[in-house]
Amino acid sequence: MTTQELITQIKKKKSFLCIGLDVDLNKIPPHLLKEEDPIFEFNKAIIDATNHLCVAYKPNTAFYEAYGLKGWKSLEKTINYLNENYPEIYTIADAKRGDIGNTSTMYAKAFFEDLAFDSVTVAPYMGKDSVEPFLAFDNKHTIMLALTSNEGAFDFQTKEVDGKELYKQVLETSKNWKNADNLMYVVGATKAEYFKEIRKIVPNSFLLVPGVGAQGGNLQDVCKYGLSENIGLLINSSRGIIYASTDVDYAKKAALKAEELQKEMAEILG
Repeated sequence: MTTQELITQIKKKKSFLCIGLDVDLNKIPPHLLKEEDPIFEFNKAIIDATNHLCVAYKPNTAFYEAYGLKGWKSLEKTINYLNENYPEIYTIADAKRGDIGNTSTMYAKAFFEDLAFDSVTVAPYMGKDSVEPFLAFDNKHTIMLALTSNEGAFDFQTKEVDGKELYKQVLETSKNWKNADNLMYVVGATKAEYFKEIRKIVPNSFLLVPGVGAQGGNLQDVCKYGLSENIGLLINSSRGIIYASTDVDYAKKAALKAEELQKEMAEILG
């Protein structure tokens, strides 16, 4: 999916909501555990109930890898269901991969070619030769960790190196990599005060923003400093939406939570 296609969908739906599909068998409605593939059945119901309210879905691959081959098969079924039934939806493999050369190329092929995701999250710690292999794929996006929402982000990301915070150096350096137009960045919602500085460096890039909802991030604060001319934000909510209920009406309750965020976004977009 191209960036323009994503922007068109955002404007059409008046939403820049991304729903995280982080499926924990200990948290889903108990009646689903009787199904042959409870993970996929859960995802399918959530997708069918919320697709008109969001523009992206983001499965965190760890929640599938934890269940071995069955979990990976559930992930494959989920992305195939999305691509076949809701091709306008932007898909993100939240895998946070980060390795060099041929290894990164193989990771990229796994998510872009085999599973046909639109994007994948990567860690930049090993530098350009760990990220550029992902950027080589046409109409695919690489979403690089820039400033994350966890407590440990302050261990490295905000430390000054040669008089400048490390996350700023990461952003500035990445702009010079081959096919950098295919880059997006992860910036945590709990770091809303940093968005103004980040927009000085990457004024038009899309930012994937986790942390709204269960982690305490505030949508209004993020949008105040993070919105760009082309919107430029994908706001992710996972637990706050998909685990809104453990009853048989869980998908309906999830849709109501998603609608709350979508309506707030529609007001912001005007």
